[in-house]
Amino acid sequence: MSYPEDLRDSVDAALEHLRFSAAAPTAGLEEAMRYSLLAGGKRVRPVLALATARALGADPERFLPVACAIELIHTYSLIHDDLPAMDDDDLRRGQPTSHVRYGEDVAILAGDGLFAEAVRLFCEQPGDPARVLAALRELAGATGVDGMVGGQYVDVIGDEADAEGLRALHALKTGRLIAASVGVVLILEGVGEHETMPYRRFADELGVLFQIVDDILDVTESDEQLGKPHGSDERHGKLTYVSLFGLQRARELAGDSHAKARAALAEADGETEDLSRVADYIFTRNE
Repeated sequence: MSYPEDLRDSVDAALEHLRFSAAAPTAGLEEAMRYSLLAGGKRVRPVLALATARALGADPERFLPVACAIELIHTYSLIHDDLPAMDDDDLRRGQPTSHVRYGEDVAILAGDGLFAEAVRLFCEQPGDPARVLAALRELAGATGVDGMVGGQYVDVIGDEADAEGLRALHALKTGRLIAASVGVVLILEGVGEHETMPYRRFADELGVLFQIVDDILDVTESDEQLGKPHGSDERHGKLTYVSLFGLQRARELAGDSHAKARAALAEADGETEDLSRVADYIFTRNE
């Protein structure tokens, strides 16, 4: 099965039409924000949101505000991750990173701006206001101290020392936002708790799969193939699935996570083909 390119195209078109500055003094900030936002990629997280909507029998186009908000948050996280004080990378999605192109100060503000604009955009999501608020709460939790930012902090201080700590780290740093990309749509559609369980198990396992594969590609692919510097984790002395388990075992763990994600999805009600396609893409990317 191929990647759901129609959903990615919808996200890309919607992102292209976003504008952030209404005044000349901040036009340069908008340029920096759009530079990173429109750099490309498979848009895995917003595509997951739209694919979840389709699985539930809803029109994916109705969820474009939410999908775009998720991508704005993801892009903000990449800008800040690449900063000299963090991973100090100079290449992202095949082009110079934001701080290389615009300077550290503007890159920080571009990330801040993307996060704030994401919240504003999310609030434009059509639907029951109580559900929109509950969904926004889930997304905010996935990006905060008990989510992406907290995971980044644990990564920075380097306290994860074993397999359990590594999985917990990436459940926060990577997994929470991936899971929220599915979860917010479940909330917006008012899906009952029992019916959400297969989707949430799928999303949780997908976050693990994504990170294992990311760790594998970091040591097996070139800068050109990755669109960013390879071997970055090793240079920074970070614990990864490859450094902890070895390359072959990491590949086996990726296979296990992929199988668990597909198994969870098989128990879900709805047309889940697009979600399966995303899982397959994550498992086989760069092959």
